[in-house]
Amino acid sequence: MLLAACVIGVARPVVAQEGDPERGASLAVTCMGCHGIAGYRNAYPSFRVPKLGGQKPEYIVSALKAYRDGTREHPTMQAQGLSLTDQDIADIAAWVATYGTSRDEVDASAIAGLEAAQVCITCHSPAGANMTPVPPVLSGQHRDYLEHALNRYREGGRGTTVMNAFASALSDEDIRRLAEFWSSRQGLFTLRDGAQTEAP
Repeated sequence: MLLAACVIGVARPVVAQEGDPERGASLAVTCMGCHGIAGYRNAYPSFRVPKLGGQKPEYIVSALKAYRDGTREHPTMQAQGLSLTDQDIADIAAWVATYGTSRDEVDASAIAGLEAAQVCITCHSPAGANMTPVPPVLSGQHRDYLEHALNRYREGGRGTTVMNAFASALSDEDIRRLAEFWSSRQGLFTLRDGAQTEAP
């Protein structure tokens, strides 16, 4: 059923609003106060803020719009989102894209022994390259952030129908193992002053 939901979620790509990366760099100064510090932690609940370097620009756009529209919960990010126009969001995403885009190069052999990841690779792999909305890159993301996100999906407090349905069937152990798997892979990185940095 979940696989069918993923397939139904595939649609013709939406034409993205063109962004100005130079203007985006200026707007992103505020973002860098958290996302530009390797290992920086959200105060409560405590988890490391997500890495943005290498993330898909289309996903940055959808995430920021969800915060702005209140469909994705996080007080700080919702407050930031409320100040952003569609053009601001496109510009920030264009700036993030100047660092390049990572990919989840994962296939069935890479997830041998991790049954819960079978569904993940339907979207978070080359097979999901043309999906709309665009799924985020997971490889290299902080383990504790991934655990937090999966728990929020499981609780219904963060929402896409597909992810809520998937996460609702996960045990605590599944979430721990999935977060450990994706965080152990090469991919995303922390941005800082034009350089890649990693948390200790």
